Amino acid sequence: MSRIGSRTTGRPTLAEVARLSGVSPITASRALRGVSTVAPTLVEKVMSAAASLGYVANPAARALASARSQSVVVLIPSLSNQLFIDTLEAIHEVMRPRGLEVLIGNYHYDIAEEENLIRNYLAYQPCGILLTGFERSDGARQLLAASGVPRVHMMELVGEAGELSVGFSQHEAGRAAARHLIARGRRRLAFIAAQLDPRVMQRAEGFRQGLVDAGLHAPELEMLDPQPSSIGLGGALFSGLLAKAPDVDGIFFCNDDLAQGAVLQALRQGIEVPRQVAMVGFNDLPASAHMVPPLTSIRTPRAAVGRVAAQALLSLLDGKRVASERQDLGFELVVRESS
Repeated sequence: MSRIGSRTTGRPTLAEVARLSGVSPITASRALRGVSTVAPTLVEKVMSAAASLGYVANPAARALASARSQSVVVLIPSLSNQLFIDTLEAIHEVMRPRGLEVLIGNYHYDIAEEENLIRNYLAYQPCGILLTGFERSDGARQLLAASGVPRVHMMELVGEAGELSVGFSQHEAGRAAARHLIARGRRRLAFIAAQLDPRVMQRAEGFRQGLVDAGLHAPELEMLDPQPSSIGLGGALFSGLLAKAPDVDGIFFCNDDLAQGAVLQALRQGIEVPRQVAMVGFNDLPASAHMVPPLTSIRTPRAAVGRVAAQALLSLLDGKRVASERQDLGFELVVRESS
């Protein structure tokens, strides 16, 4: 006997899964999407029926039927940065119990690539979008505005009125690094940065402002490299800085991997940290506490940003009002032996 299936594809349908498991199509759909309100016994029946039939959900058909899919788009600039991995994990933890699929787009810090991702993902009619920061092309802004899809911005707080954001002040984080090094008695202070995305430049401006306030700003001690941030680059930039300014006694690095590379390079060159030069990183990556010496760093709430942003987006989808347009989760200066 042949299976009825879809008239156009011959594939098993949701209706067949529902009949075989003895539930309604709506319950079957919710069970397959992992909606937490479905009883575990029903979920087991539906999953068993789907497995026996070889059923695979068709998200495109679901989107056409409801005029809105059960997917949330998350756009990030990098999948190699631990910062965004932690954020994505937290987003998944919030979305999964609601049966929402998370579609991840990595645009490699390229706003043109981000615009293409937005255009492509909007074709799937996502129910919501989580964006990183506020810098994007005019075309991307027009696409988002025309779509009417609810969205929340992550990692920054400097957007325009009416734009929901969850993050912390990158500018104030930079100023905190400057104040810390100055309080440690350092006077020849440098800033080393790579990638140079908008958030890095906000940290740079904050650090610069902290030095200006103290009358210690030396523009020649800023090393800004557009290459991707890495441990190897951190070591090279550190060596280059000391070659031209051997009297530098404190450095703020825009990312921990750069600072880690500098700590290792200092060991190779016999430079004592922090006696000769103090170092402060950013993001407090797991390895930083285990460097020699352990690295002082600014700990960012990357997981909390993902969790709170996802919860804010769910509130929008539920028609609820978000308590605050800008949710500042703050940051923490973790002082260790490198400074």
